[in-house]
Amino acid sequence: MTPQAVGHLSMLLFSALVAGSFSLGSLMANEIAPTAFTALRFILASVIMAAVALGTTGLPRSTFAAPWRYLLLGGLYVIYFVTMFEGLKTAAPVSAAAVFTLTPILAGGFGWLLLRQVTTARMALALSIGATGALWVIFRADWSALRAFAIGRGEMIFFWGCVAHALYPALMRRLSRGESAAAFTFAVVAAGAIILTVLAAPDIANTDWVNLPLIVWITLLYVSLFATAGTFLLVRIAALRLPSAKVMAYTYLTPSWVILWEIALGNGAPAGKVLIGVAMTVLALLLLLRDDEAQSG
Repeated sequence: MTPQAVGHLSMLLFSALVAGSFSLGSLMANEIAPTAFTALRFILASVIMAAVALGTTGLPRSTFAAPWRYLLLGGLYVIYFVTMFEGLKTAAPVSAAAVFTLTPILAGGFGWLLLRQVTTARMALALSIGATGALWVIFRADWSALRAFAIGRGEMIFFWGCVAHALYPALMRRLSRGESAAAFTFAVVAAGAIILTVLAAPDIANTDWVNLPLIVWITLLYVSLFATAGTFLLVRIAALRLPSAKVMAYTYLTPSWVILWEIALGNGAPAGKVLIGVAMTVLALLLLLRDDEAQSG
């Protein structure tokens, strides 16, 4: 399997795993403070990644050179995850997933600023189509809401988290010093856990952990194992093999995966008009993949 194929496969799995956190997260968003929940998920994810790293490539001392790198990168993901669960208090899962699909166009800009990665004409077209489809879903196929830019509070909060998420791949590639994927991921997640444990100490202390609903613990297990440790690792693998914009391009599949999650959880599918925007995000992904094939041919 070629390096590019490994990168694409990693991001395909990434999009499916991320989608689950939107649907599950919406079920428990109002049951616990986002900061307390995210702090615990980072702590558990760091334990998981430590075990993975020690069982594979190990954690050599060189991994922890310039630890400020991990605090910076971990901080970006802290912003993303906290704003995600704060936004899901009011935003619908499919709508929040659509906001997430704005990250490729943002990642393309950061890729150029930090790495001077050039966006081709086809890639620019794909990003534009994807962004348009995302806006169509975010505004629920309502032209009047779009013209008035009547975006929901939850979507607006999560948007800033997506800006932080979009910056991560390019910055990670810039700051990487050849560490193994597992060791680097552990260091980033552990840094995020430290940041949140300090900042969220009051919320953690005030949470009634014993009486939390079961859905909180189910979601915690899922996001810690799959949507935190797993996606950190997958983005790390893909970012070293694909341009930043293409790493984030697979986020265009997230609304489609969320729809499947919502149907599986018995929440039904969105209105037909909204599905037009979802279809546009899938078209954007196909254009980006075709662009990739043309470049490698």
